[in-house]
Amino acid sequence: MLIQFYLKKFNALYFSVFFLSLLILSPFLSIFISLFGEVTEYFFIIKDRLFELYLFNTIILVVSVVFITFILGTFSAFLVSFYEFPGCRFFKWALILSFAVPSYIYGYAFTAFFENFGTAYSIVSFFHNSESVNTYIPKFNGMVGAIISLSFSLYVYVYIFSRSTFTNQSSEIIETSRIFGLSTGSFFLKVLIPLSRPAIITGLSLVAMETLSDFGTVYFFNIPTFTTAIYDSWMGFDDTTTANLLSAFLLIIILIFFTTEKFSRKKSTYYDRKLSNKNLKKNINLHGWASFFAFSFCFLLFFLSFIFPFLQMLYWSFKFPEYFLIYNFFELNLNLLKLIFLSLTLIILVSFFVNYALRILNSNFLNSVSSLSIIGYAVPGLIISIALMSFLSFTSDYFNVNLRNAFIGSITGLVLGYFLRFYSVSFLGIQSNYLKIDKKVDESSYLLGFSKFKTFRLIHLPYFKKPTLIISILLVIEIIKELPITLVMRPFNFETFATKAYSFASQDLLEATAVPSLSIIVWATIFIIFTFKFSDSDK
Repeated sequence: MLIQFYLKKFNALYFSVFFLSLLILSPFLSIFISLFGEVTEYFFIIKDRLFELYLFNTIILVVSVVFITFILGTFSAFLVSFYEFPGCRFFKWALILSFAVPSYIYGYAFTAFFENFGTAYSIVSFFHNSESVNTYIPKFNGMVGAIISLSFSLYVYVYIFSRSTFTNQSSEIIETSRIFGLSTGSFFLKVLIPLSRPAIITGLSLVAMETLSDFGTVYFFNIPTFTTAIYDSWMGFDDTTTANLLSAFLLIIILIFFTTEKFSRKKSTYYDRKLSNKNLKKNINLHGWASFFAFSFCFLLFFLSFIFPFLQMLYWSFKFPEYFLIYNFFELNLNLLKLIFLSLTLIILVSFFVNYALRILNSNFLNSVSSLSIIGYAVPGLIISIALMSFLSFTSDYFNVNLRNAFIGSITGLVLGYFLRFYSVSFLGIQSNYLKIDKKVDESSYLLGFSKFKTFRLIHLPYFKKPTLIISILLVIEIIKELPITLVMRPFNFETFATKAYSFASQDLLEATAVPSLSIIVWATIFIIFTFKFSDSDK
């Protein structure tokens, strides 16, 4: 009986999910395995002379961006969640549009506006034509530019998580705070922030991970961080050992934030989930100066985070029409559609397969292994590329099979890189919706003579139409904006809008980045609006 039990438990489906999850984890494990190799002279140069600089810059960047995004995200979410003022309903979704602007593109726009004889110079000189105009335009160093670019691109994480919690607060909490005579500021700082701490920490953890993962922005502003050090070690000095060592160190830091985020999300029940309509808060109507202040803050945030980079790229596109001629838009869009179709097909099929298998098998061990396989979203795209190439090299040498040519510098390898990076988005989205389907539904279908596959096809799939559409849109947005994986894993002479913009920016041709950057913003904005429409996010 015991043997039959184990044979039933450890069937082909069980081993398929186990080895699939292990295969997804393998590239990341290969980084740590490579730590046992011999270090090079370049590693000791970094260790003795540059490591402290990388660490200092990374800490300053993360702390500054987290602090600014906390203020921008929580306060804007507070205004649109608790008050009614002109434009409030518009700002609820408009403030999410900053997600359409990658931080490296924001950096291009920011630099172009404040540089000598840039856009700011053109605007000021239109009203006051003088050679000394440039002296009145503020100049920012690379660190400040990177902090501002990352903050206005990433605050949306804090905004979304904060607003989701603020919206569900009970009116009793607000009334109680008024009885005790708390001012609006005291209520926000002493009551609302502590109550919403898990959601806010989740948003800030994602901001910190994205900041640590960033490559395009810090490379553009020439700030030595761990991601630029990894890129230089690998691409500049062909030193994969040092690149793996630095990747392992950065990966450990990111996993700490990843664990913090997971822990916070598990405890994110600081509000009453069983609120009745009577207990739901009613927004306060603002008038006079209070209304003007709320509108001004939200409008300024919306303008600086989205309208400003959009207008800058639009202005350049019309000012330098000659750059339109150097783009093959049909080819760029075809490349992007090809990547989107192949990546979505792979990611969503594997996510459905693993989640349904976990539902059938009901194994705690398998659930734990599968949970580990979703760390890709927390890992920088640059490290994923290195991990994937290290794994392919190790496998090729060990099994004497040439996998390098099949994956490195090919569409297959690029799609695989996207899969490792964004698999968690699809996996968690499908998993969260599966938790809403009672397992008694499956048992009833089995009693009616439905097979497992028929249950999945006729009962589960219809339920997943809307969630799958939302997940697909989110994945498309991420793929459109992704730079490091595309830059490293793409085939020769294969371009996307992101790599095209990066290529011109690295050649100091900022004007030429306008058209591909604008294309990214427009495409991402369209899909974000679709996401907002189909997700009923206002509820």
